[in-house]
Amino acid sequence: MKKVWNAEEKLQYERALQAKGYRYIVGVDEVGRGPLAGPVVCAAVVMPLDEAELIVGVDDSKKLSAKKREELAKLIKEKAIAYTMVEVSEKMIDEINILEATKLGMKQAIETLVLPEELEAKPEIVLTDGNMTLDVALPQHSVVHGDALSYSIGAASIIAKVYRDGLMDEFAKTYPHYGFEKNKGYGTAAHIKGIKEYGLCPIHRRTFTKKF
Repeated sequence: MKKVWNAEEKLQYERALQAKGYRYIVGVDEVGRGPLAGPVVCAAVVMPLDEAELIVGVDDSKKLSAKKREELAKLIKEKAIAYTMVEVSEKMIDEINILEATKLGMKQAIETLVLPEELEAKPEIVLTDGNMTLDVALPQHSVVHGDALSYSIGAASIIAKVYRDGLMDEFAKTYPHYGFEKNKGYGTAAHIKGIKEYGLCPIHRRTFTKKF
């Protein structure tokens, strides 16, 4: 039996923060920590949290079909009070490692997020997916499995996933031997076969592909 989308469940963290007086809550997530190729993409988003403004279906991007993600990403970007996305390149990932690259991308996404001038306000607190502390001035709260448990983090995960998938589809045209349009850079059998036959391409993460 399919689980029904439950607004109160998805908003438990946001409602708790609102009860403490926070209004502009930033959801932050990343996509692309595991692939062998391409950047990691981090998104930060401030969503309206009034009942009438909620987008039904927002969830962990990995649980959604590509078609559903694209539909939701469009709605999220239309309704968001503000959002931003940051790419951290495969070269930077190789240089500082994937965890530090993810933290850097999240930090940059948060710090470049600007609310509309008419609100005369700034982001007030950050909800991050996972269990990490970011080097940002705002107070923050980490939520393990936050992309599934928090509406704001889920929204960030969806726009980051759709954006990164689009990037990898474009890379597939330049580097056609690895099936990036299907695997998005993850280490599938077809991708690894491509590496063994054609070697590494410029967007491969060298620290992830040493054994090839």
